[in-house]
Amino acid sequence: MNKNNKITAIICAILAAVFYALNTPFSKVLLKNISPTFMAAFLYLGAGIGVGIMYLFKYKNEDKDMRLTKNDLTYTILMVVLDVIAPIFLMIGISIGSSANASLLGNFEIVATSIIALVIFKEDVSKNLWIAIVFITLSSIILSFEGQESFRFSYGSLFVILATMSWGLENNCTRKISNKSSYQIVTIKGLCSGIASLIISIILGEKFPEIRYTIYALLLGYVAYGLSIFLYVRSQRDLGAAKTSAYYAIAPFIGTFLCFLVNGEALSASYFVGLILMIVGTVFVVIDTCLIKHTHLHTHTITHTHDGYTHTHVLTHEHEHKHFLNEDKQGHNDFLSSEEHMRLHKNNL
Repeated sequence: MNKNNKITAIICAILAAVFYALNTPFSKVLLKNISPTFMAAFLYLGAGIGVGIMYLFKYKNEDKDMRLTKNDLTYTILMVVLDVIAPIFLMIGISIGSSANASLLGNFEIVATSIIALVIFKEDVSKNLWIAIVFITLSSIILSFEGQESFRFSYGSLFVILATMSWGLENNCTRKISNKSSYQIVTIKGLCSGIASLIISIILGEKFPEIRYTIYALLLGYVAYGLSIFLYVRSQRDLGAAKTSAYYAIAPFIGTFLCFLVNGEALSASYFVGLILMIVGTVFVVIDTCLIKHTHLHTHTITHTHDGYTHTHVLTHEHEHKHFLNEDKQGHNDFLSSEEHMRLHKNNL
């Protein structure tokens, strides 16, 4: 991956978090006039319709190789199914458990995404990234902490964990097809999830909201879900599921700050403590993302004359380069020291 691609991927991940953060404060305003299930449906539909319209302008010029094929069908179906069942698990968890517990355990998605990426999909999760995940998780816990009740485990907690694991698996399934058309992926995710939520709303007999609030919800869905998921998928293409998820974890803090601006909610001391931990975690993610490591195989041919005979020796060793994206000079780390070179040379004489 070149320098520009990696920087672009980082920007996409951060913007994805910013756009998604708009969801909480503005949804809270709209929920005064829209039921929760209808709200979820309109957010998803707004994403699918909005990005779908963008796709109409892109479709003719899009490389056909970028489009989803039958080979991608398995991960596409899993992506959609997981996007539908995860919110159901979450609603069950909230209904039979505490909302504080659900809020706290919801942050397990970051860890679930990384563990699933490592164990099932064999994606590399480095030491720096694990350190970042620890800080980000601690930060999220502080942000969600509402007292001792938040740590009480219940059947509701089990369903919330199932929801986060479903989203973690969904993130990785999306990663497997993230090299395909982001427009197509988001359109499918939005329309399928939106239609499923809409059907649930109708079955539950919820009242259809006024048109103007429906339009507001669709527009919010286009930005907070559509553009956010679009940029998230683009970021996954270069960063992978684990790193993108770690960057995306700044969304709760941005959302909390927007709640202060839009809804007039005061920022607590825990917000600023969590913010410090989040910054530390993000620094480790940036270090992990920007540090490029690659190795070269070096071969040396040595020719010399000894006792009237000409000897030729070939020495091979690995050479590792480490450098940051904006560094002109490279740091080097030889796997073989000069003493080891001499010892190998003597053994081959």
